[in-house]
Amino acid sequence: MFTKILIANRGEIALRIIRTCNEMGIKSVAVYSDVDRKSPFVYSAFEAYPLGGKTSQESYLNWQKIIDIAKKCGAEAIHPGYGFMSENADFAEAVEKAGLVFIGPKADSIRIMGNKTAARKLMIKNNVPTVPGTEDAITDHAAAQKIAREIGYPVLVKAAAGGGGKGMRLVKEDKDFVQSVESAAREAKAAFNDEAVYIEKFVEEPRHIEFQILADAFGNVVHLGERECSVQRRHQKVIEEAPSSLLDNKLRTRMGEAAVNAAKACKYQNAGTIEFLVDKNKNFYFLEMNTRLQVEHPVTELVTGIDLVEEQLYIASGSALRIKDSFNSFNGHAFECRLYAEDAENNWVPSPGIIEYLNAAKGPGVREDSGVTKGSEISLYYDPMISKLCVWAADRHHALNRMLRALREYEISGIKTSIPFLIKVFEHKDFRAGNFTTKFIEEHQSELLGEDKALAEIASLAAILAQIEEQKKIKVISGNSHNNTISSNWKTTHRIRQLRT
Repeated sequence: MFTKILIANRGEIALRIIRTCNEMGIKSVAVYSDVDRKSPFVYSAFEAYPLGGKTSQESYLNWQKIIDIAKKCGAEAIHPGYGFMSENADFAEAVEKAGLVFIGPKADSIRIMGNKTAARKLMIKNNVPTVPGTEDAITDHAAAQKIAREIGYPVLVKAAAGGGGKGMRLVKEDKDFVQSVESAAREAKAAFNDEAVYIEKFVEEPRHIEFQILADAFGNVVHLGERECSVQRRHQKVIEEAPSSLLDNKLRTRMGEAAVNAAKACKYQNAGTIEFLVDKNKNFYFLEMNTRLQVEHPVTELVTGIDLVEEQLYIASGSALRIKDSFNSFNGHAFECRLYAEDAENNWVPSPGIIEYLNAAKGPGVREDSGVTKGSEISLYYDPMISKLCVWAADRHHALNRMLRALREYEISGIKTSIPFLIKVFEHKDFRAGNFTTKFIEEHQSELLGEDKALAEIASLAAILAQIEEQKKIKVISGNSHNNTISSNWKTTHRIRQLRT
């Protein structure tokens, strides 16, 4: 096992990896930008070194500087976390060439699974169900349009080299096809420096379900069950749960076998995720593979009892898989909410600033993976995620109620957050019933993002109180306050307290 590793990341994922290192007796090395100099992960690491700069390009994407620091401090391996360079094959290769271990898959696996068209071809070859569409990137608009007509609209135009909704367009009519392809290609070029796009059939009423896999260097592959990630905004996951309320044991077994076959097809090593779309008839299709640790990995940890970072470290150090069998049953139910510094009612604009007060939710079954504390700054330079709030309970019903309790307990000021929106999701009857698709937020936008009547009433009563206080001051100044006594406002303030609870 390693004695010292460098973590090429920041925030909550850096802190989460550091905690496992501490438990395993491994020295952790943090690197940080100027913006993150006072962040909790910096002080939690055994050692910390500055990268300089504020932007990602100046700091966490400066891979040569990161590798140099790792070598100088005596680290044996680099953990990339997620985001930044976690799925960069060139970085993984550079780490290995420098005589260090990349805690993740080999560069070849990252390359082939990072290119959507190459991955589709590989999955088709290995009998993993895929969505009907083109196998190659579009080079001839007329030929691609002909295929779109044969598949049948609506179709999706997707970037071959990326994800997260970048370079993606939904085409509902033939007349919009060429324009959508050109627009998607431009966005893909800007986001991934690769304008290649392809098309696939749009799956109606889809559920987004992914399988966590672990694979070692000896050809052993297991899956740890699924996570449901269907509650999304602009193709970005918002809430995840494990297990899915949609899958039965028969479908779980079939999808799990397909996930294992997909990992074997690309000779995968370490932790990864196979993502599927499941249609209204429970047909499932390969979507993509994430060749890294996922943001939502804690829900899998909560229902399996497995520390995924610990398993990553064992695999990367050359050990065979310690887990011998795939998971088709779980202990209880878990949810994860991504808490963002965003104003949901104002088109989700980021809400940067200083966290003036923070009292995170606690109590039975609550886990919070966070990289901030009171006084931390939410910067415009990086993703505005505050934390990942997770809960576990014996079943889905109790887990739903536990998350509601945790969200209502969570106290934070100085910035706007997505907490009010998340509460509305967990209160929504369709979500509670497990009746939702990837279009859930879009279909219920007015309910989830509309004005909260209780909060509106509080604001109105507060304004009345302010007006009463102002009237008192005016009457005292005029010397006539004893002639027109204002009745007690106890009932009004009591009503505010009632609304707040």
